[in-house]
Amino acid sequence: QYSRQHRIGDSVAKEKEKKKKKDSGKTYLVSGNYKYYHYLCDGFDDRGWGCGYRTLQTICSWMTENVNSEAKVPSIREIQDILVQLEDKPQSFLGSRQWIGSFEVCLVIDKLYDIPSKIVHVNHGDELKTIVDTLVSHFDKFGSPVMMGGDVDASSKGILGVHVRQRDASLLVVDPHYVGKEQTKEFLFHKGWVKWQRLTDFIDASFYNLCLPQVKAKCK
Repeated sequence: QYSRQHRIGDSVAKEKEKKKKKDSGKTYLVSGNYKYYHYLCDGFDDRGWGCGYRTLQTICSWMTENVNSEAKVPSIREIQDILVQLEDKPQSFLGSRQWIGSFEVCLVIDKLYDIPSKIVHVNHGDELKTIVDTLVSHFDKFGSPVMMGGDVDASSKGILGVHVRQRDASLLVVDPHYVGKEQTKEFLFHKGWVKWQRLTDFIDASFYNLCLPQVKAKCK
């Protein structure tokens, strides 16, 4: 029996931010609360293929908490149904284990919330430094969670903040690949399911696509 999704709000990011105080840089974070969706969190076994769906569900939970309280978080099957209705996927996509990426996340967010997203493409991981200013502007202006996917690095992940120093930067990664029922944020930090990852630790050979929902939290 696995736990339901873990609720992680600003306190999660702020706790990690404290460890950065000795650094002269600056941190920009997601605004408001969200729920952490991960493999098996609702009892549905999506191990090995559902990371994009779970990251989308995390973003949708943020929408419920901060934009539209009447909107519910869609199930994986409901996400697939939306993509088929939009004619982005064939009928055979329903009930499949096919992955989704940032583009599909953009389509579903637009359909469910009537909110556009910006898609940012990076050709290689060693070029992520070129979009740091874009991420800083996003979290400063909107504060909404970001979806990140790639090809060689095929593990979809949520980006909930950026820490900028003089010579480098780190992204606050929320990893949907966790399986388990531990509910403390300390455990998730300790095991690296929520972590600051330096740009140099991403895969140079992989391209990356990021989906940036263009909507402000009510608290912004």
